[in-house]
Amino acid sequence: MIQRSLPAVFMRGGTSKALMLHARDLPPDQAEWTPLLTAAMGTPDPYGRQLDGMGGGVSSLSKVCVLAPSQRPGVDVDYTFVQVMIKEARLDLSGNCGNMSSAVGPFAVDEGIVAPRGDTASVNILNTNTGKMIRAMFPVEGGRTRYDGDLVIPGVSGSGAPIRLDFLDPGGATTGRLLPTGRALDRLDVPGMAAVEASMVDAANATVFVRANDVGLTGLELPEELERRRGVLALLEMIRREASVEMGIAADAARAGRITTVPFLCLVRPALDSPTVSGQMVPGEEVDLVVRVISNGQPHRALPVTVSLCTAVAAEIDGTVVSEAAASARREGSLRVAMPSGVLDVEARVRWDNGQWIASAGSFYRTARRLFDGRVWVPGRAADSSKRP
Repeated sequence: MIQRSLPAVFMRGGTSKALMLHARDLPPDQAEWTPLLTAAMGTPDPYGRQLDGMGGGVSSLSKVCVLAPSQRPGVDVDYTFVQVMIKEARLDLSGNCGNMSSAVGPFAVDEGIVAPRGDTASVNILNTNTGKMIRAMFPVEGGRTRYDGDLVIPGVSGSGAPIRLDFLDPGGATTGRLLPTGRALDRLDVPGMAAVEASMVDAANATVFVRANDVGLTGLELPEELERRRGVLALLEMIRREASVEMGIAADAARAGRITTVPFLCLVRPALDSPTVSGQMVPGEEVDLVVRVISNGQPHRALPVTVSLCTAVAAEIDGTVVSEAAASARREGSLRVAMPSGVLDVEARVRWDNGQWIASAGSFYRTARRLFDGRVWVPGRAADSSKRP
């Protein structure tokens, strides 16, 4: 078997890792990306480990970012996020990854797509999945990204340079509406159980929020425990699919099962002392609420950044289960979210204007690091299945 290769960079962005590729090195037709990118990541793998590729067997490690210089006014980089399924030879381009968004600006600078001036880069990024703008600001030195710094983020050992991400006008990223149903609180009819109250909010990525105790959980469960509770995960997937239909993302529950990236499902509960995967305890008085997130059928060990932003937006909207859960602990400033890896602070600017809620921006800090660059190899049959040599 003859192998083919593509120029690639492997980067950590926040609590995720991904292959970073130039669009010029891929076929212009996105339909032809599937054999190349699934082979590069080691998909499909019935064992769920992706040992024959660059993936890591969990959704946060099975990602690809495709970048190109933008031809649009006021935009530096066009960025397409690709979630690569693990057990299926399939890509999902329906949403964005906030964590990997933090690697896009540094990649653009280091690859010469953007030429920064001074000691701080400001990169305007268009996420093509959602059509939304992101501004990334981070330190540079000698025209290259500085990765060393003192910022520590939950879920990542060590420290790095702060990368500020401003998601501009994040409302309606998936559906076109901040509140896709027009309401802050809905009741979802789920087969085999009583109706479940849920808040369906679309900021940065569409998310459905439910109270943990409404589905028989405390909201303090760690990912390993949730993974063992297959019945609960199946129930949460049914809720997610029903929400997908209600939000207009999928036409029916069966099709919602094929769109796995969005909506995310987020379990919320009021602030309480909560355990972390590192064995430490987060004091309840130091946070505003506790959350657990399911995406692609897997409980997250660290909160996806886009879900964090959506959570902060939902906390500002009266009547959501998020604002209800955070009500007793809420104070001015950023929202303090307890998650399995620690505490994440995220700021959202939301206002009531002319009879509707408007999210103007959301901001947070991440770190990133360039891990290696070179070429990623794929089996010849995968390369041959595309029209590009």
